[in-house]
Amino acid sequence: MESDVTRRGVMGLGLGAALTIPAAASFAAATPARARAPGSVGIAVVGLGKLSLGQILPALKLTKNAHLAALVSGKPEKARKVAAEFGLPDTAIYTYDTFDRIADDPGIQIVYIVLPNSMHAEFTIRAFKAGKHVLCEKPMAVTLEECERMIAAGKAAKRQLMIAYRCQFEPVNVTAMRILRDGTIGTPRLVSAVMGKQTDLSDPSDAWRLDMAMSGGGALADMGIYGINATRYLLLEEPVEVRGWARTDRNDPRFKTVDDMIAWQMRFPSGAIGEGSSCFSQPGTMSWQAIGSDRRLVADPGCFYGGNTLRIVGGKGDVQPSVAEIDQFGNEMNWFADVVRGRSPNIAPGEEGMQDMRILHAIMRSVANGGASVKIDAGYKRAHDPATTVGIRTSI
Repeated sequence: MESDVTRRGVMGLGLGAALTIPAAASFAAATPARARAPGSVGIAVVGLGKLSLGQILPALKLTKNAHLAALVSGKPEKARKVAAEFGLPDTAIYTYDTFDRIADDPGIQIVYIVLPNSMHAEFTIRAFKAGKHVLCEKPMAVTLEECERMIAAGKAAKRQLMIAYRCQFEPVNVTAMRILRDGTIGTPRLVSAVMGKQTDLSDPSDAWRLDMAMSGGGALADMGIYGINATRYLLLEEPVEVRGWARTDRNDPRFKTVDDMIAWQMRFPSGAIGEGSSCFSQPGTMSWQAIGSDRRLVADPGCFYGGNTLRIVGGKGDVQPSVAEIDQFGNEMNWFADVVRGRSPNIAPGEEGMQDMRILHAIMRSVANGGASVKIDAGYKRAHDPATTVGIRTSI
């Protein structure tokens, strides 16, 4: 961000085109662009920070249903270099001030917001006013009121809003959802998630995450959202009660406005419990496990950009499902391209992003009140289960 699957085939990639990649690797600048499918959808990427340069733009060299149509950046020289790599003219480069001119560019159908969280609402609403569909990075926004305005703006413009929950398009996680649904591990009782990394104030991409006004929640908003969202899609239900606790060293200059480690518990209607932690002062970790009445399902790592693994533990012995790795970002963008073309359902609409924001804010309220229980009763129900909607290739 800029700041100064079982046997049904690969449905989610659109037109059955798989994207096979090396684990956890960025794509080299020399990677040739994939041939576009008829009606390929043009995407404007807003923000040219680490995520865009390392993951999103390289993935757009592999997507078939979507292609890079424009760049929006506060650093014109950086944008010109990227544009030259993709063969884009200078007219396809916009600044944050000239962003609204995208309304006059028919080659742009989707705007992908890859900015600090505090800027998501503004640019999402501006994109809708320009008549474009929006793919927005998570967390969706900083406040619930911003989420409401984003959703309302999309409906008013009659355009699609999807939140970039890449793990809902990632083979290990989709496979895990299917294993939980088919009863392989028995009745799910506990999902435990650990998400964190070591941050550095001298790194601009970390600095804004350590600023409460820009991030809206520090490690909880940045890393914890993966564990919260994973618990929800693994269990396929919504929590009714949460609790949270924080541990933060205020003498550490990184944590002047945000908490460092936050741990939480969530209670679900079925009786299952979700627990997790997020932290900005630990080695890079993105893992989860689901414990059932019969066996355990372990993903360690489970939410990295590549190299995720899955094991079924217990019973007659451990089993490791064989899952074909694909590019999560490419799969996600191909999927959204099909959403705006009316070919696929939107499995992560604004309402999905807002539900995570409700939970995040409830956890923070609990933390502020010494771990007191906070009830959640928003009536949200997921419209589409990724386990039965997103197609991937796997074998057990």
